[in-house]
Amino acid sequence: MASRIVPKIVFDKVTRRFDLSDNSFIALDRLSLDIADGEFVTVVGPSGCGKSTALNIAAGLLRPSEGSVLVDGKAVEGPGPERGMIFQQYALFPWLTVRQNVEFGLRIKGEEASRRRQIAERFIDLVGLRDFADALPKTLSGGMKQRCAIARAYAVDPSILLMDEPFGALDALTRVQLQDQLLDTWSRERRTVMFITHDVDEAVYLANRVIVMAARPG
Repeated sequence: MASRIVPKIVFDKVTRRFDLSDNSFIALDRLSLDIADGEFVTVVGPSGCGKSTALNIAAGLLRPSEGSVLVDGKAVEGPGPERGMIFQQYALFPWLTVRQNVEFGLRIKGEEASRRRQIAERFIDLVGLRDFADALPKTLSGGMKQRCAIARAYAVDPSILLMDEPFGALDALTRVQLQDQLLDTWSRERRTVMFITHDVDEAVYLANRVIVMAARPG
């Protein structure tokens, strides 16, 4: 009898309520979703439908009010090194160079300096920033900042990339360039990707599978 393949990410009837001072609302209502190992899944839906909430729960940045998220069959209790998060607003350290930003997670992991530099340079090359390795974020364009953020996420070797509208604030040409670069990198690395977007064309272009969420609650 063949063994059962465990999905990489499982949302099991996930509900998330937000309690405010004057009212409360449900952002997610019993969301169930399986994502296979190596799959590129985009999640699309209107603003406020709970897309980013679901991603943040998978990242361990939020806890579900009900239900659970499993990664490799284990419940998500908080952030973990197997999950890399990429935000729309880059989240780079402005006082660190591109190389230092990419090395940051490796430093936290305790990698030796020579090993950190080797890994960082590999992924800086991968995203086309070799000539800007010693530049500060303030000198980079929006697209270059996002490339740096992607390199930083890849450098710590996560098996899962969680991407929250990473190209939403970029101009059309840069967005297309980074979409193509992301697809090329994914085709070689085959990491599991959960990619949030409000752009249906982007969702269809990038993904193996598109998940459409309804208006709140998703």
